Amino acid sequence: MTTIDIDAMLDDPDSRVIVCCGSGGVGKTTTAAALALRAAERGRQTVVLTIDPARRLAQALGLRELGNHPKQVQVEGFEPKGELWAMMLDMRRTFDDMVRVHAGPERAEQLLKNPFYQTISTSFSGTQEYMAMEKLGQLAATGDWDLIIVDTPPSRSALDFLDAPTRLSSALDGRMIRLLTGPAKAGGWGLRKVVNAGFSMFAKAVSTIIGGQLLTDASAFMQAFDSMFGGFRERARKTAELLRSSGTSFLVVAAPEPDALREASYFVERLSSESMPLAGLIANRTHPVLASLSGAEALAAAETLQNAPLAEAVLRLHADRVDLAAREERLLARFTRAHPEVALARVPALAGDVHDLDGLRDIGTKLAS
Repeated sequence: MTTIDIDAMLDDPDSRVIVCCGSGGVGKTTTAAALALRAAERGRQTVVLTIDPARRLAQALGLRELGNHPKQVQVEGFEPKGELWAMMLDMRRTFDDMVRVHAGPERAEQLLKNPFYQTISTSFSGTQEYMAMEKLGQLAATGDWDLIIVDTPPSRSALDFLDAPTRLSSALDGRMIRLLTGPAKAGGWGLRKVVNAGFSMFAKAVSTIIGGQLLTDASAFMQAFDSMFGGFRERARKTAELLRSSGTSFLVVAAPEPDALREASYFVERLSSESMPLAGLIANRTHPVLASLSGAEALAAAETLQNAPLAEAVLRLHADRVDLAAREERLLARFTRAHPEVALARVPALAGDVHDLDGLRDIGTKLAS
């Protein structure tokens, strides 16, 4: 089993982007922040992009809040050789900024006020994942940081993150939306054409479900959006190239639990099939055994104790810990048998949540040890 050399990855000047991915609830955001802090401590100009709205991450970084633009983190207690910056993705604001930059003042104003745009910019499938990649592209283009660490959106499907640029681009360029937005482009002729083609029942159903006004809004949106659509797809293509480049590394984060490792396995296979640069798996919140006493020996000793409830409780607790550690090792061994080429790093579970820079620094040390 190969071990991930975290410090070598962070120190490599050719390493420009590290993407932490995996299912929700496995400590992905905290891992990304800990990696960013360690990279800054070792001399990199680092920015971490997170999508987690929890205030605890901002508090751990010593900030009152995180915004949609990078903010420098003032590190107290030790002096990093580099700098640490952090930001939290605001999906709607990122979409708005993209429109303002690429649509031109007049069309940008039309788009931003359009009710259909206001709907898709917050709730359209794939928007959050795409905007995370849009923001990554923006950060990379500035050249202000030599290392960008991305905390990807949590998702049931490991495919969402990789597919988002293509899915959102295809959806907005799809035949269905073009048909629905035809009326405003041709004085109603487009909708009549659909009806005359035998889709009157469908058109009536669509109008009933989303309303005639939304059809009008959608049509106006597409007309304004046409002017920037080529750039939209071009940036998606460049983002895909960046993710496949030699300067990018993917770290799959998972808890040592069946569901999380099953999704991690799926993600590893997809990254491999897409020729994405996978650095390895981080097994987070593991429970290593801290003593050589076996579980059976601990239970046997607990049975012999008389009038020592505290010692008995400690022995039984140790036996439970041994069982838990053995179960986690079996799960991780099954993963490594299925993916022997994937390097592994373990991070033991902490007693409580991370709430400050010292906690993040501790995780970074454990990641690299």
